Amino acid sequence: MDAYQRAYEDWLTDPEAFWGAAARSVTWTRPPRRILDRDRPPFYRWFPDAELNTSVNALDRHVEAGRGEQTALVYDSPVTGTARRYTFTQLTEEVARAASALASLGVGRGDRVIVYMPMIPEAVVAMLACARLGAVHSVVFGGFAAPELAARIDDARPKAVVAASCGIEPTRLVPYKPMLDEAIDLATHKPVACLVVQREQQRCVLVAGRDHDWEHLVTAAPPHPPVPVAATDPLYILYTSGTTGRPKGIVRDNGGHAVAMAWSMRNVYGIGPGDVMWAASDIGWAVGHSYTVYAPLLAGATTILYEGKPVGTPDAGAFWRVIADHGVNVLFTAPTAIRAIKKEDPGAELVGRYDLSSLRALFLAGERLDPATFDWATDALGLPVIDNWWQTETGWPVASSPFGLERIPLKAGSASVPMPGYDIRVLDAEGAEVPRGTEGALCLRLPLPPGALPTLWEDDDRYVASYLSAFDGYYLTGDGGFLDEDRYVFVLGRTDDVINVAGHRLSAGSMEAVLAAHPAVAECAVVGVADPFKGQVPRGLVVIKSGAEIAPQALEADLVARVRAEIGPVASLRRVDVVAALPKTRSGKILRRVMRELADGRSPAIPSTIEDASVLEAIRPVLVPDSPVSDRGPLSPGG
Repeated sequence: MDAYQRAYEDWLTDPEAFWGAAARSVTWTRPPRRILDRDRPPFYRWFPDAELNTSVNALDRHVEAGRGEQTALVYDSPVTGTARRYTFTQLTEEVARAASALASLGVGRGDRVIVYMPMIPEAVVAMLACARLGAVHSVVFGGFAAPELAARIDDARPKAVVAASCGIEPTRLVPYKPMLDEAIDLATHKPVACLVVQREQQRCVLVAGRDHDWEHLVTAAPPHPPVPVAATDPLYILYTSGTTGRPKGIVRDNGGHAVAMAWSMRNVYGIGPGDVMWAASDIGWAVGHSYTVYAPLLAGATTILYEGKPVGTPDAGAFWRVIADHGVNVLFTAPTAIRAIKKEDPGAELVGRYDLSSLRALFLAGERLDPATFDWATDALGLPVIDNWWQTETGWPVASSPFGLERIPLKAGSASVPMPGYDIRVLDAEGAEVPRGTEGALCLRLPLPPGALPTLWEDDDRYVASYLSAFDGYYLTGDGGFLDEDRYVFVLGRTDDVINVAGHRLSAGSMEAVLAAHPAVAECAVVGVADPFKGQVPRGLVVIKSGAEIAPQALEADLVARVRAEIGPVASLRRVDVVAALPKTRSGKILRRVMRELADGRSPAIPSTIEDASVLEAIRPVLVPDSPVSDRGPLSPGG
């Protein structure tokens, strides 16, 4: 791993020189002379004296470099049966007009704009238009219920909202505009204006004096020049999913973000000018911000905006069709999407119907990549399948295979190695480092690198309390895992997913890996539930692959036996239930906490990000206790 080791050592030896060199890939209106401001720890700021415009870096500079006719954005929408391409010149012109339209509504530097839209080109244009004005966008996942949207309106206090009349799901239309109207009624803060894209599938009524038609206003607007901003000025606010009470707004600044995105595209994902990157994530999530919208354009690459699903639009070959149609070089999606494809097409027969010769690698993040899914995707594609671990807060990978630097060996179950900028330590409850191979809390030594959150929106105290107070000098990721002898990172799940069975701390992730390895299992979850004798015992839930010929009772018995054989009797997994589907957020995260609380007989708060509440209702009878789950066996490891 020579190239990776050199890069990591260069960063470790002199982080300011490392990021100062990386900053030269960004076009500045005032280049940085000072790289890192350490004057007010733990509030470190990168490039504090620099100035730039993110929209210029994503668009204008590529046009000026003579690549204006290169495709910048491909919109592929199987739910509407349409596709569109935008060159860098066309996208720059559209963004400049949209910025002018927002400016005519009173939006200026530092103002906030909420973007409440489906996966359509105007959503990307709106984000970049805000960046062009120096305004701060906050994308709220399209289709969020009115109370959740109202909470974000009150927290961000936007000058304007950009929305669409509706979203389109495979089986229904989602009326965005009525939910926006209700949210504004509920909110204390009232936006001055709303700019609305009227979709032909469902048009909406505009409120006189407040609402404006996108087509009418943007088409007639003159181009707006870019507004330089401080590198430390916020580019966007992104609210974390599943928040209760006041939403937690992750802040991303302009300068550090641009440097981190440019570095990661080249060195992590191996993408440069003219390449095609597809991050199959909604723009409402961190992956959609970083690797659907900003990073590919900052790198001068083509990005794919996909309005569809991994299955059902029309089948489990949808992803492979998009890759073949548009010459995708790197696909980045969530493990849950691959598991959905594997469930419908376990033999990967649909893969062979498409020319995937352009594809170099598959990157997966957002949910733990179990070894069974890793193996299936590797066998199906015959390409590197790279797990990369990061969070909304970090904005880019903490750990990955540095595919752009060199091809390092991959290990099933591991997110590979720490990226430059991240000093990963595994700590015990007292804050002491544990030996290699020992599980603990995954923490990052401060300062965090460019691109990571500098704080929370208007709440420094909450930033410190949420992330920096557990261990002095460290950012607490909230994930548990270990580093092996080769310094590969193994993320085993959230620290609150550790199950304490009779004093033995067991990883739910390790048990899930055993369940997922069964050839009949499409996906699974293990949660710890309260037990009067052992404190907690694990409960397993599995979804069977399409076409698998096995009786549920036989599968359940087989899985219990496998966990006992591979982890040991101490695991105490004695109950596995077959279910039709697992409850998830729209970003693909399995709602383990909610299932655990249900199984404990509590009434959990259901997060607003749940994709399909009916799935949770369907498994409620399985989870709600109706019989003892403990066999009252001994508490010793031999039990």
